[in-house]
Amino acid sequence: MSGRLHVVHNDGSEEEARPGDAYVIEPGHDAWVVGDEPVVALEFESAETFARA
Repeated sequence: MSGRLHVVHNDGSEEEARPGDAYVIEPGHDAWVVGDEPVVALEFESAETFARA
């Protein structure tokens, strides 16, 4: 919806999600905001278990 998110997966692949993109971020990754605009996105699949150990 806004902002850009750069993602690096454990296998070394990288991608950048931008407003309007549909994407899949698999477990085993590091991600950060690119630039100064906050990232606002909609989480569908794992929202129920996101950030739980």
